[in-house]
Amino acid sequence: MNPTVDLRSDTVTQPTAAMRAAMQAAPLGDDVFGDDPSVNALQERVASMLGFEAALFMPTGTQSNLCGLMAHCGRGDEYIVGQLAHTYKYEGGGAAVLGSIQPQPLAQNAAGQMALADIASAIKPDDAHFARTKLLCLENTWNGHPMPMDYLAQASALAREHGLSVHLDGARLFNAATAAATPGETVADAARRICSYFDSVSVCFSKGLGAPVGSALCGSKALIARAHRVRKMTGGGMRQSGFLAAAALYALEHHLERLADDHALALRLAQGLQGLAGLQVRSAQTNIVFVDVADGRGPALLAYLKERGVLATGLIGLRFVTHLDVDAAGIDRAVQAVHAFFGQDAKSVGAAAAKGTSVY
Repeated sequence: MNPTVDLRSDTVTQPTAAMRAAMQAAPLGDDVFGDDPSVNALQERVASMLGFEAALFMPTGTQSNLCGLMAHCGRGDEYIVGQLAHTYKYEGGGAAVLGSIQPQPLAQNAAGQMALADIASAIKPDDAHFARTKLLCLENTWNGHPMPMDYLAQASALAREHGLSVHLDGARLFNAATAAATPGETVADAARRICSYFDSVSVCFSKGLGAPVGSALCGSKALIARAHRVRKMTGGGMRQSGFLAAAALYALEHHLERLADDHALALRLAQGLQGLAGLQVRSAQTNIVFVDVADGRGPALLAYLKERGVLATGLIGLRFVTHLDVDAAGIDRAVQAVHAFFGQDAKSVGAAAAKGTSVY
């Protein structure tokens, strides 16, 4: 029986054997007292790697973003954010509910970018009638799209011209860095270049990097001190969390450069689905592939794939995410299953591949 090809998200990854060994061997302390050596090593490593003074290990990316927003903004302050951004739409309204921070959501284009003119016009004047605009929040990658470096430079410069700080939801920062890396540049170097435009960055370890749990907020020592207080208030103080930090540290040391493999598999999947009647492929720039399914057949396709051991998410539009627990054979199974659903001849797909035709 073939194993399940789980393309629902890169969060479904399992720790590798070597990562489990690193977790088992991790020296531990009590992180609430600040003396867990593995947590401290991770925080120092990720802050140094990304060019910040300090970092704070968190259980989740949602908490990391929340602590960042609340460290930047106080009650009655406002942050500018994309209308479909994760911090605004998918994190339970935490900034407003827990931080009394007003979001100012703006429209985004198909690549997740807010127009610079819209950002400028959304910044409130210093007037008692308005919330105080304090922060611009960007996201990279967004739905698999890496943000262009020139956009990051222009948006951050615009924010700072108006006295705003800039925060990055970098849940998939290292995927963005993989896409942005120039010849001879490491993924870590490219990530540091991206982070140079931001005052704070939240980065996730439990997606493409393959750790079981955890994110980190990076910023100045003063900002991280404020975030530490928020983390405590929101229940994020953990004890022997070095077990988890060791997994994240292992991922930073061993799983950065291999992200290019995930991107190649996403491209293989997208190419395998191109030109298929009833589907439109929308993105394969990093490790996420979106497809639109015609005639409302998305739920039926999801169910058909699940019966054949291929998992994805979505309804009208489906999302497939590649990661370290997926290989080329799994991608080919997914392509063949989609072709079979739409009545295509899967054998012809394999024959074209054997002839060197770019079908995957």
